[in-house]
Amino acid sequence: MKFNRSASVVGFAVAILVSCPVAAQTGDIKVLCSTGFKTVMEDLAPQFERATQQKVAVRYGLAAVLKQHIEAGEIFDLAILTPAAIDDLIKDRRVAADSRTILAQSGLGIVIRAGAHKPDITTSEAFKRSLLGAKSIAYAKEGASGVAFAALIQRLGIADDLKAKSKLTATGEEVGEAVVRGEAELGVLPVSEILPIRGAELLGTF
Repeated sequence: MKFNRSASVVGFAVAILVSCPVAAQTGDIKVLCSTGFKTVMEDLAPQFERATQQKVAVRYGLAAVLKQHIEAGEIFDLAILTPAAIDDLIKDRRVAADSRTILAQSGLGIVIRAGAHKPDITTSEAFKRSLLGAKSIAYAKEGASGVAFAALIQRLGIADDLKAKSKLTATGEEVGEAVVRGEAELGVLPVSEILPIRGAELLGTF
């Protein structure tokens, strides 16, 4: 179910640290990468290493958290974060503006435990009913998907109703783990993070 394009898609952009040459000749290429892009990076990095004989060191995390590390002075070669995070870093002159490139977009989805009951989210009203009827809902408080979901339920007028059943996590991985373990009936994540989770399945996008 699509409610609002800006709330249902998370993007990924890449940028280079200001005044720090990419791939320093004597060291690894250090990449700070949003977990939403992890599956792609795990495929691309080995290909790059084989083609260039240069090692890629990747650290994954929420875009908002990695942005905080950059603001605190962490050194890196490439950052793959949400466009909004990259834009903020450009304004602070922490990444090179002319290096900003949009890499991909991922829809936001609802994840459920594999084989679990599949509530209806095919319409706006059905989506609201399923959220209100869920025993628990997990999402990453600072993650792009969690921020978008929080804004969405506010617009739908059900944010207060969901407070008691919301399980706020520090990372997207914790959302998936909570769903697989049965600690959360529903989870909210970018589709790119849902598909690789063993023991879980994509209920649908929103």
